[in-house]
Amino acid sequence: MKKLADDRDNIINKKENKNKMFDQIERCRLDLQKDPTNPALHVRLGDLYMKWHLDIYNACQYIDEAITEYQLAMESLIDSCEIYYKIGVAFYHKGDLDKAINYFTMALEKKNNYYEAYYMLAETFVKKAHFTDAIDAAQAAIISSRLKSSSAHYLLCKLYEASAFKNTKTKLKAFYEKMMAALLIPFDKTAQQNIIRNLSYMRFLPLFLKGFYAIQVKDFSKAIQLYKDAIERAPGFAPLYCVLGDIYLSTGYFEDAITEYKMAIWLDSFNIAAYRHLCRAYEEQGDYNQAIDVYIKLIAMAPNMPDLYSNLANIYYIKGEFDLAISNYQTAITLNPNKTWTSVIAQTMGFVYQENKSDPDAAISAYQTAYVLTPDDIDIYVNLGSAFYDKEDYNNALAVYRQALELQPYNAKIHCNLGFLYWGKGDTEEAIKSYELAIKYNKNYDIAYNNLGVIYLDDLGRVNKAIELFKNAVDANPNYALAHFNLARATSIVGDKVEAAKLYQTAQDINKITQEIDPRDIADKISELFES
Repeated sequence: MKKLADDRDNIINKKENKNKMFDQIERCRLDLQKDPTNPALHVRLGDLYMKWHLDIYNACQYIDEAITEYQLAMESLIDSCEIYYKIGVAFYHKGDLDKAINYFTMALEKKNNYYEAYYMLAETFVKKAHFTDAIDAAQAAIISSRLKSSSAHYLLCKLYEASAFKNTKTKLKAFYEKMMAALLIPFDKTAQQNIIRNLSYMRFLPLFLKGFYAIQVKDFSKAIQLYKDAIERAPGFAPLYCVLGDIYLSTGYFEDAITEYKMAIWLDSFNIAAYRHLCRAYEEQGDYNQAIDVYIKLIAMAPNMPDLYSNLANIYYIKGEFDLAISNYQTAITLNPNKTWTSVIAQTMGFVYQENKSDPDAAISAYQTAYVLTPDDIDIYVNLGSAFYDKEDYNNALAVYRQALELQPYNAKIHCNLGFLYWGKGDTEEAIKSYELAIKYNKNYDIAYNNLGVIYLDDLGRVNKAIELFKNAVDANPNYALAHFNLARATSIVGDKVEAAKLYQTAQDINKITQEIDPRDIADKISELFES
């Protein structure tokens, strides 16, 4: 019963506050009818509209009305720094950040030590992801008003914290600003109001727990409705949008998730989790350009977080912009958070150099960097040996593979790569031994079966043995177009043209997806089959 009574009292109080605000606005309007050119009345009415608009429990929009009233006041208060500041604040909350910056700048031209204008200018730069400018404006705000600058110190703290990853000096700066923000709270009315507003959010803790439980039991529709209802009650509470976005993202509603994350970021410009999840939503949607834009903003905020650069590099790679991908991988490696992670990034960069840039020397350098960091990672040996092979440096490739076999003598992939190396060098006997060892250690190694089959077919002329190996490759991987193609070649040699044609057709169908073979090669083989 007490809970019901409390809810009823809250509803009554909210209605009373709204009625009180409405009465104040109506009285101000009546006064303006009597004295329409009174600038103080226009400012007063603009302030009332702004107050109502910014109430987190109010979903109504009064920002345009506030701007109109302030602009009417400005006709008489053309030299008032305060009126320019108020218009700037209104445009800030409307989301027209360039106009907000212009008005804050004009306010500072009228009064060059105007703390509030500097502080809001810093907040606006944060919204635009111009973090260096935001730091400069916040520092100017502190200089202009030492005692009541708690909010500016706290803003600087958040800016430094965002960029303090693995940077002790910046962490110390952030700690200093946080201490100053705490010490100066008694002198800063804005900081006090922010604390009161943040404490008021505690009332949503039970709702968060209900929504969390609904998510755990997979009742997503109930969780969504819970958070939507909460947003209607408190449209200014950023975490609600972020949690709702997470639900939409997990259930595949990417557009809805994007909308919620944008709202969370608008209300809390330092919500790094919302930025990250927004990037993921864009990636899931396939909108890589938008994802790149968000990552660039996030990097401007937190320039020392290496995973941001590697994630951005991955997107550039998907888009085929390999130089930009490499550049961001290099930055991620430079930041070097730990050996294992950096080794993986170095290997990825080596792969891009090898497969997409056809630069084996750069690939070798990247793989060697990875080797220094994690010398027991067998994949490095595989990749490094492959890069040496592409460079036709067979001796170094052989040395790398032999070193890898000392670490893992039963590794089928290493034996298969050795087989390919010996084959390339013309040492058929050693190639066969290596492929047979690869098959011994992995009975389903499709590539080893196929390559060994090609040796028996093309180098040794043992067609039946080759057919047996190609069939094993197809059994191990039915979607292996090249194995079907080679089986068709061998089958045509023994005279079964009908079966060979079927196999070529299968290879052609699979190749449309896997793109392993030049389609013209398959078409030519089919034509040759029926010409002879």
